[in-house]
Amino acid sequence: MPAGLLYTLGFIISLIIALVMTPLVKKFAFKVGAIDKPNHRKVHTRIMPRMGGLGIYLAFAVGFLILMPFIPDGLLNHEGENLIRAVLVGGTMIILIGAFDDRFELSAKVKLVAQIAAACVVVFGFGVKIDLLNVPFGATMQPIEAWISIPITIFWIVGVTNAINLIDGLDGLAGGVSAIAIGTILVMAIIMGNVPIILLSVLLLGGIVGFLYFNFHPAKIFMGDSGSLFLGFCLAMLSMTSFKQITIVSFVTPLLIIGVPLSDTFFAIIRRLVNKRPIFAPDKGHLHHCLQELGFSHRKTVLIIWSVAAVFGGFAVLQSTVVQSSSANWITFIVICLVIFSLQIGAELIGIVDKSRRPLINFLNRMLRSKVDARSSK
Repeated sequence: MPAGLLYTLGFIISLIIALVMTPLVKKFAFKVGAIDKPNHRKVHTRIMPRMGGLGIYLAFAVGFLILMPFIPDGLLNHEGENLIRAVLVGGTMIILIGAFDDRFELSAKVKLVAQIAAACVVVFGFGVKIDLLNVPFGATMQPIEAWISIPITIFWIVGVTNAINLIDGLDGLAGGVSAIAIGTILVMAIIMGNVPIILLSVLLLGGIVGFLYFNFHPAKIFMGDSGSLFLGFCLAMLSMTSFKQITIVSFVTPLLIIGVPLSDTFFAIIRRLVNKRPIFAPDKGHLHHCLQELGFSHRKTVLIIWSVAAVFGGFAVLQSTVVQSSSANWITFIVICLVIFSLQIGAELIGIVDKSRRPLINFLNRMLRSKVDARSSK
């Protein structure tokens, strides 16, 4: 079977499974009591079923099992098969802990231990880890020792897993952002000819799109922690392994792919430190909360954040396509500066850290006024 037809078939199979299984998962969630009740932090006003991530997981896992007989011999090498096994095993561990959390609301410590355990299975059980590192203005990626690569890999997997969980606050938000990030990875994997990443991406993308049919506002089911943690884990794995052996790709690319959840997590940590609150304490200061406070509707807020995620994805694709040039390091540096500047301006405008503090905007205003005064005095 031609590769292009195989990938298309994988997407369609996963999409159909998600469309069929999500309504069944909804009934199951109500039956076992995996429900989300309204409170002062929630934007929904009625009891909603959680555990929708099971629909995405089943579309992904069952879709792969159905697709397996159609995969031509030799299309996947040993490393590719090992990566797929690692994602399936680690993802199963994550979906189980997420499903239990959707039903019993586990403590943050229990979930963190489970996430670390899944990351350790990936690293020690399957040998999947970050083993190459590139720094700005470095000539090539350099091998790193295991005592450095192992903790970096575990930290990356756990951090990205939780980053998706933090933005799961509006109908379709986490699913859409994840779909855009996975779509970005898919585009670059196709350009690079990375077969295992393409297969995993099309299966995940089909499952998410099918689930979003029931999850976009007004949602009929929430993905819950089962969905957000599973998608976060998959994004961590794909963004980490897609580029680790492509020596021409800068370390910036994976960060750009998941720029929205990572930046929201970063600002959440800064906000809580500034306000002297525990880092893991929930609040209503996330990006989607701030946009809604500015008067944007539920749907418009989600679409705005999807657009921001798409911009990050575009930067990632641009970054990966120009790194072969002699000026690659300078392009990387410019991209980093533009992203940091835009994030800071945006954060100050919407008040994601502190609504009364706007240091960069105030500095730019002072610079502008000084120039205007200088011209008027001539």
